[in-house]
Amino acid sequence: MQKIHRSLLITLLVSSVSFSAAAKDVTVMISGGFKAALEKLAPQFEAKSGDKINLISGPSMGRTPQAIPARLARGEKADVVIMVGDALKNLEKDNWLQPGSRVELADSSIGMVVKEGEPKLNIKTDADLRNALLQAKSIAYSDSASGRYVSSQLFKKLGIEDQVKTKAHRVERIPVASEVAKGNYAVGFQQVSELLPVPDVTFVGELPEDVQYVTRFAGAVTAKAINGQEGKALLNFLSSAEAQDTVRATGLRSVTAELPVKQHDTVQ
Repeated sequence: MQKIHRSLLITLLVSSVSFSAAAKDVTVMISGGFKAALEKLAPQFEAKSGDKINLISGPSMGRTPQAIPARLARGEKADVVIMVGDALKNLEKDNWLQPGSRVELADSSIGMVVKEGEPKLNIKTDADLRNALLQAKSIAYSDSASGRYVSSQLFKKLGIEDQVKTKAHRVERIPVASEVAKGNYAVGFQQVSELLPVPDVTFVGELPEDVQYVTRFAGAVTAKAINGQEGKALLNFLSSAEAQDTVRATGLRSVTAELPVKQHDTVQ
């Protein structure tokens, strides 16, 4: 009996060592829009696969050195990138990604926050939103896709481009809502999934549908991935049916169809 127990213990130890040796570190460069979803889903993937996810955060675009394209250009390593779909397309054109590895993950709408304790503004219609912005002492937007849309198109669509020019400010790299929480700006715009996790702000709501801009988030395996197979498995899990309740709970929309053309256009 003692020999049987000893044999079983040896078998378990060998299995444990083999499992540990097979486990891989999957390095993911990710922008803020999908980060909350991945952080919630990571434990499930790690438990199922035995692999470990390492996150490196950075904007999908912009001029900061933390931006994902800048990180890749200076030689930082990643197995997977998850970011705004149009920015991902640019990486593909520049041969930073493995051909055919792109996986559609979620759609993200733009929303607005105010500092906690401040009156919750009404932005249900274009007129409501226009009035709220004209009354606001200051406006903040991101340096990524949502901010480019707000600064280059939303104000123009609302007919207030000149009126808000001096009080609208771009926030680079850090979450817009964190600056609103500090009282540095009266209102802030960003992807809903990036606004919701930030404390000390009140989520006002999404932009009215006719002036909304929906951003597609997608992922791909990098051309120089060390653990590309594991990275692709992660992307397949994140896009699977079992992940969708968590994806939606973080303020994202499940991918059900191609985005309308006007929403798919790159914001310059």
